[in-house]
Amino acid sequence: MDTLATVYRQSLALLTDLYQLTMAYGYWRNGLGNREAIFHLFFRRNPFRGGYAIAAGLEQAIDFVRGFRYADDDLTYLSGLEGADGAPLFAPAFIEHLARLELEVDIDAVPEGTAVFPHEPMLRVRGPLVQAQLLETPLLNIINFQTLIATKAARVCSAADGDPVLEFGLRRAQGIDGSLGASRAAYIGGVAATSNVLAGKLFGIPVKGTHAHSWVMVHDTELEAFAAYAEAMPNNCVFLVDTYDTLDGVRHAVEVGHRLRAAGHELLGIRLDSGDLAWLSQRAREILDAGGFPDAAIVASNDLDEHLIESLKHQGATIGVWGVGTKLVTAYDQAALGGVYKLAAIRDDAGAWEYKIKLSEQAIKVSTPGMLNIRRFEEPHGFVGDVIFDELAGLPQPCIIVDPADATRRKAITPSTPSTELLTAIVRKGNVVYTRPSLEAIRQRVQAQLSHLHAGIKRFQNPHSYPVGLEAGLFELKQHLVLEARGFITHDDKPGGAA
Repeated sequence: MDTLATVYRQSLALLTDLYQLTMAYGYWRNGLGNREAIFHLFFRRNPFRGGYAIAAGLEQAIDFVRGFRYADDDLTYLSGLEGADGAPLFAPAFIEHLARLELEVDIDAVPEGTAVFPHEPMLRVRGPLVQAQLLETPLLNIINFQTLIATKAARVCSAADGDPVLEFGLRRAQGIDGSLGASRAAYIGGVAATSNVLAGKLFGIPVKGTHAHSWVMVHDTELEAFAAYAEAMPNNCVFLVDTYDTLDGVRHAVEVGHRLRAAGHELLGIRLDSGDLAWLSQRAREILDAGGFPDAAIVASNDLDEHLIESLKHQGATIGVWGVGTKLVTAYDQAALGGVYKLAAIRDDAGAWEYKIKLSEQAIKVSTPGMLNIRRFEEPHGFVGDVIFDELAGLPQPCIIVDPADATRRKAITPSTPSTELLTAIVRKGNVVYTRPSLEAIRQRVQAQLSHLHAGIKRFQNPHSYPVGLEAGLFELKQHLVLEARGFITHDDKPGGAA
């Protein structure tokens, strides 16, 4: 079997957890499948112990929704699944229902490249319960990963402080899709180019790369290897100098650089991939400058991340380009974003909205009810806070933001403060209504967003907390629903929600 051709195909409707289908079957069988529901996708903690995250993956989520359908072989496979008693897991009539299914959901989302924070709804899905449930796993799969990588890339580029960062992670990425999604998300987060040629083709990302240690080892001497590469690729010469002796390698690069210059070309730089990068870069800079190549770049690689780059900068390293691979594309030190997808409201038999809440022994895992949106407030110096509010109830003025983890922490926003609602219409009744920005526009949005965050929020160690909270009325509603669910008050005691 050609596994790649089988997996990466037009129909990806089975890219889901089985329990999504068993729940969908239960809803359908019990007559609940067409009940209108609202779900939100969000995360509970900032990744990398940082102060923010960068939303990414929306374009692929749109592609998934637009192409959602069950192919004939999908339906054949589902028909063959069996329960514990050996009987079919799904009734034939449900399989027929899936065959006819066309999405009718509405999706609103935070645009890619937006700075986002815990508990904020990055996506809101509204529509028939069966359909909204079936979208949970694939949306989480796409948004979780790309948001994580875009955030990591933004941090790495922040540490590089304006120096170009190259994404070199393809060989260490978590599989084919992990490499492609990571290259795209890293570019959104700020990297200048990727070594991943397929990602370059698919997404229009600049590609960079020269040669590996094997090129040097194939030749009898390092000098011969550099000369041969210069002859073959005179317009792409960044020599990897640490195969044998790093500083000798830099001297050989200078020697071949003079030959290049005599032939009308220029030595672009050298790459350091091992050793004491701070000290070696300083010595290499001296050799390059003395040899007449002050503009030749020093590129560094070797398991770099934002913390090591920051340290090398503080040590006075003369590195001008940073090649970051493994620790970027694998989001090293945090395996997953931890995004979740929770039901927040459902229509009752009379057509009124019934708020829903999930309880937990951990306060951070208690969900927020309603049809949520985010309003971001901004003053001339930058963003001042976000309020999560219920569109069904509206946003009162003045707005009071309540920290969901500490009700005594509140922030009042004056009505005159400029603000923007973050959720944007993406899909209406299953049809895409969103005009997608270019990848370059998304990259620019990231930089604009980060420029509006206080420096304390962007630092790596003990970052300042950006003010995000629930609108006061929504906070009170949530507390009442918690108390009701735990039996401390009755249904009639709680505040009324919007119909």
